[in-house]
Amino acid sequence: MAFGFNLGLALLLSVCLCTKCGQIPNELHHMECHDRFFVIDVDLSLTGDVPHFEAVVGTGVYPITEQYAAVCGYSVSVFPLQGHVELRASYFSCHTDNIDDEVFKFHFNLVANHDGKEVTYALNKTCSPTLPWSPKEVTCEMNYMEVSVRSDVTCPTGTKQDDWNAAVQTAYTLATSDWQVIFQRGEEQLMPMNLSDARKQGYAFDLTERRLVFRTPYGQPDSFSIEVNDVPVEVVHATLFSRQSWVVLLVDLVAACSMYEGSYDGGYMVWKTPELLNPLVSEVHDNTQVNIGVNGELVEQPVEERGYVIEKHNATVEIHIPYNAEGGHKKSLVIGDLYEYYIFELYLEQISVDEDHVDTRLRFHRTLATPLLPHPVFTENRTIHDEHVFTVYLGDVPEDVALTAVALNGHTFTAPFTNASGYNIAKVVHPNNTHGYTLTVPFDDPVVVQQFSKENAAMKHMLVINYTLTVLPDDGSYYHQTSVMALTDASPPEFEAVCSEFGISFKLDHRPYDYLWYIGIGSDRLTPQLAAQHNYSMSNDSQSLLLSVPLYTHGYEYKDISLKGFLGTFEILVRDHETSEVQRSTIKTCPFTPTEFIMCSTDGRMTVMADLSSSIPRGEIPARSNLVNKYCGPKEVDDTRALFTFPLNSCGSTVKLGKDSVTYENEIFFSKKFQSDSSNVVAGVKLQCTYLLSGLHRLFSVYKFESDTVGLGHVVHSAHSTEVELQEPMAFTAVLQTPLPPTRRSRPAYRLPGQQIKVFNYINNSLKKGAVRSSKSKANIF
Repeated sequence: MAFGFNLGLALLLSVCLCTKCGQIPNELHHMECHDRFFVIDVDLSLTGDVPHFEAVVGTGVYPITEQYAAVCGYSVSVFPLQGHVELRASYFSCHTDNIDDEVFKFHFNLVANHDGKEVTYALNKTCSPTLPWSPKEVTCEMNYMEVSVRSDVTCPTGTKQDDWNAAVQTAYTLATSDWQVIFQRGEEQLMPMNLSDARKQGYAFDLTERRLVFRTPYGQPDSFSIEVNDVPVEVVHATLFSRQSWVVLLVDLVAACSMYEGSYDGGYMVWKTPELLNPLVSEVHDNTQVNIGVNGELVEQPVEERGYVIEKHNATVEIHIPYNAEGGHKKSLVIGDLYEYYIFELYLEQISVDEDHVDTRLRFHRTLATPLLPHPVFTENRTIHDEHVFTVYLGDVPEDVALTAVALNGHTFTAPFTNASGYNIAKVVHPNNTHGYTLTVPFDDPVVVQQFSKENAAMKHMLVINYTLTVLPDDGSYYHQTSVMALTDASPPEFEAVCSEFGISFKLDHRPYDYLWYIGIGSDRLTPQLAAQHNYSMSNDSQSLLLSVPLYTHGYEYKDISLKGFLGTFEILVRDHETSEVQRSTIKTCPFTPTEFIMCSTDGRMTVMADLSSSIPRGEIPARSNLVNKYCGPKEVDDTRALFTFPLNSCGSTVKLGKDSVTYENEIFFSKKFQSDSSNVVAGVKLQCTYLLSGLHRLFSVYKFESDTVGLGHVVHSAHSTEVELQEPMAFTAVLQTPLPPTRRSRPAYRLPGQQIKVFNYINNSLKKGAVRSSKSKANIF
């Protein structure tokens, strides 16, 4: 069938070259030819939020606006989730260079704005359809309907006879040699209009080498809506006609598209279309064939493998697409809680055959979307107790959501954490387009709340975690909170102890729950005041406690004392803070080998190892030394040293009573044993033990020596050994002493009972007269 007319839409398509075009990077755009349309895909990072395309032909450049696109066969869609913009152009679009319906040349400009400057990129492509044209093809695009028929098709036998006869009668009566169009709205037949007026109303007609094309945007005044099996359908029925002499030429063009918006049911996006869309066609000869695709590409593999379901109910085709089907896109959203919705670009091909065995190929481009679906994230406590580290997993986080901050017991930290912190968080990616985060925090980290649980008799470690999740790029934040708790044995602290030449040092590393106990020396609590009183060296900060205990100070016990040395033992007690019961003790015993020492014990015993090398008279040996009482000799001697140990109130010791202290003195002499005349003896070393009177609170009450603290010992060597009487004092210049505490602890001084004042006065009076020999003391209580 040959048409000797011009529809006025054929253009001389010579390419207008862009004189100021930029070179678009290949990785930021993609152009592809499909069976019935051409696609340009450009990254939004290049185009900006408002992409702008232009069609380029010999007659000029035509901006593709929203209205112009619907009229001319273009569809522009922005996909912010995927980050790109897509232009689809029909092979019969306005400014396409069509060569015999077999070769189609496209020329477009992309206008982008970079830092306030417009940059134009030329996009050119030549396409050839791989699929032969069907006698009738209908495209239901997002913004328009397009129908094309073979130009040699004659009488449309499928059209209802009455409607056809009415159209012929009207055309014969009104037809002129110019082509006109009649629109029908159901049973209503509108008045004819010429093609120029039709184009002004947004309709497009084109005659190609072998096909007649009709295109219309949705919602035109001459279209009408019907329901076919409860599915809304928009129909545009146009009849082209012209009278050449006595012959009337008629072309019946009907475009009908399902306007079903889609629904969501049981995890599936559902779309429906009637098997028979055209109400003017009486029947379908064979069953309708349906092919499904996504993003403009039909799926080659069986749809069942992708989870698609195609069902037919009452001559209606129902398409069920899984909400998370391959090829779809997901977007997260925060509206109080975390939600997500899925978008699927459905591409559907529906092929039907009429009673004359003429097939009609119908194609749909539809966007299906789910409603807002709750997407709760979850946390899982994966803590391994023996590792003493909280391990918490946050899972099922959507791919477009990122963890931006974590609050640990109210302390907020921005992710990612630095390695310098005691905690760490690691991202875990899963193949189902979700990810998770593993948070690790040590039990003893300062951010963890620690509390002693009497019920469990254990230390309770508590951590409240508040995750901040941000929808990318910046579409709101969602907060997810959880808490974890762990119990550990609350063992009392234990010191590390080290021996030195002059004493023992103790170290304790603090733990957060050490407040449950306190440290004691004997019955006393270790405080800075107590340490100063006993001449301990103590430092205590947030990290550790350091205590250095010199020899001969309060708290030592001595064993295996000999000329070779002795064992010194010091004990630190850990007591319950509430009951004061001893929970643990640290006992350290060290060997000491001093050349000389004096010990003044709390139970009234003096132990002295004296070096007599400088005090031995000519011809004498240490074995012949003795104390004031010549019958008190050394316990052990060698060539230069002698070891004495005796009660303070024996061996001729004298007592000197001061204002705040009492001093016991004795001396080491050299004399011939059993010599009755003691006028020729040589005194070499003076021995002293001094005790605070405030610490001898039981001395006068039970007639027993008992001191709260050890005494201060002196070993005094004379400058020159001379022969003196035992009673006469000597001059001493060299002194070996242990330090005397400056003050006693806060125990109140003992008040002497009235009946014991005489004893005290007797001692005091005796001391005023001179030395008092304990062997002749009337009150022998020392």
